[in-house]
Amino acid sequence: MAKEHHYQVTVRWTGNRGTGTSSYTAYDRNGEMLADGKPTMPLSADPAFRGDATRWNPEELLLASASACHKLWYLHLCADAGIIVEAYEDAAEGTMQEGARGRFTQITLKPHIKLRDPADADRAGALHHQAHEACYVANSLNFPVDCEPTFE
Repeated sequence: MAKEHHYQVTVRWTGNRGTGTSSYTAYDRNGEMLADGKPTMPLSADPAFRGDATRWNPEELLLASASACHKLWYLHLCADAGIIVEAYEDAAEGTMQEGARGRFTQITLKPHIKLRDPADADRAGALHHQAHEACYVANSLNFPVDCEPTFE
C-alpha cells in the first residue's frame, strides 16, 4: 500500500475594498497563504490580471513548486551517489497560455550547480533524469517539464 501524505494551507482573500465583488474593478486580488508554524505569504494575481506585482501569484508558485521538488530529489540522488553539490540555483521559466481554458504549456528548469569535483559533471548531469522521474510535482503536471543544467 502506498504511503499517503496530506497537506493543509489556508488561502485568504484580503482584497475587499468595502464593496466586495460588486464589479470586476471594485476589488483587489490580494490575499495571503497561511500554514501552521510558517510565515504568512502575501498572494495576489499576476499583474496582467489586475494583481500586485510585489506579491506571489499562483503561476509563480506552480513554477517554484516544480523547481523546488526537482532540486530536493536531485540533491538526494547526488548524496546517494557520492556526488558533492556545493551550490544549486535554478532560474526556472514557465509558459502559460491564456484562453477559454488557460493552461501552462511547459516549464524549463535551468539549474546551475557547483560540484566539489568537476569530474563528476557527467554523472551529476545524468541524475537530473532520475530526479525528474521521482519528482512528485512533475509527475502531477500534464505538460512537459524540461531540465537544462549547467555545472561549474
